[in-house]
Amino acid sequence: MIIRKLRLKRGWTQEQLAELSGLSIRTVQRIERGQKPGLESLKSLAAVFETTVAELQQEPIMQDDINITQQEREVIDHVRAIKGFYSHAITYVFVIALLFVINFISYSGYIWAWWPALGWGIGLLSHGVNTFEVFNFFGPKWEKRQIEKRLGRKL
Repeated sequence: MIIRKLRLKRGWTQEQLAELSGLSIRTVQRIERGQKPGLESLKSLAAVFETTVAELQQEPIMQDDINITQQEREVIDHVRAIKGFYSHAITYVFVIALLFVINFISYSGYIWAWWPALGWGIGLLSHGVNTFEVFNFFGPKWEKRQIEKRLGRKL
C-alpha cells in the first residue's frame, strides 16, 4: 500500500489525510502500518489521491517494503539524524540544568556542574557538526575520490 508515500509526497499529516478522506485518524494510522483497508476506505483514499482503487491495491501492504529511491532513503536518514540531534540537545539542557540545581542545593561553594556541562557539550557540539555537515571533510565527494583511487580509476 502506498498511502504513506502518497501522503508524504503531498506534505500532508495523517490528520489532514483523515479530514480530506472522511476517515478517522486511527484508520489512517492502521492502514499506513499495514492493516488491509476496507473497500469504502480505499474508495475515499483513491478519491483524495486522484487515483483508482486498483492502483492503491497493487503495492504490497508492508510499510518497510515500499519502494523508495536512494535519494528518498538519504533524506529520510538525514531527517532522522536531525531528530536525533534535537533529542540529544533537549536531553542535554534538562540534565545539565538538573545538575546545576543539585550543585547549588548540595554545595554552592564550588560549581562542579561545569565539568559535565563542558564534557557533554563538546560531544553535543560534535554531534551537531556531524549532523548538519558544517565541516564536510569526509563527505560523499571524499568517499567517491577514495573509492575511485582504490579502484585505480581517474575522476
